[in-house]
Amino acid sequence: MTATMLDKPAVDDRTPSSLPLRLMLAPADTSPPLIDGAWWPRSRDLTTELPALTAVLDPLWGRITRVTVNPTFWPVVPRRVTVHGHVVRVGWFTAEQDPHKLLLLSYTVGRWDLLVIPPDTNPATAARLMTTATDPSCHLTASDLIREAELFRTAVETDGDSAREQVWDSEGGHEAPEPPLAVRSGQPSTT
Repeated sequence: MTATMLDKPAVDDRTPSSLPLRLMLAPADTSPPLIDGAWWPRSRDLTTELPALTAVLDPLWGRITRVTVNPTFWPVVPRRVTVHGHVVRVGWFTAEQDPHKLLLLSYTVGRWDLLVIPPDTNPATAARLMTTATDPSCHLTASDLIREAELFRTAVETDGDSAREQVWDSEGGHEAPEPPLAVRSGQPSTT
């Protein structure tokens, strides 16, 4: 499965549930050690977000019957969410579960762990996180992936500021000689 990256919906009046799901799963023929995929929800509203996610995963992984989250980043954790005629029970753990991970259980097939990318993440960072999280050679936890992405973003911004400063200095920057008074005022110089 591939991720769909959209900055803005094609039609502004779409509801979040009608927009394409932003999800990327690890290749089926590999066994990722810590994360089975990455999900980039559009909001922190589990009641709105979970039905679309589980509806996509049910045919792939078997009927999802239970989901657990760490409530750190979810303002409301509903006890149940209805998905296409069945109920998904939702639970939460604080110390036991990584706050950036969603755990999905199917009573027929097993368990899957998804990295939850914060909804306000910029598209480039989200794409990088999705790719890294689904790489079978990745051995980072969900929180480690988020932390690494934040360090990368900070480094890029810092390097960008440094590069802009170098261009400024190379073009004269703050050390450029002051033009003659007549030139600054728009008058032709008589010298």
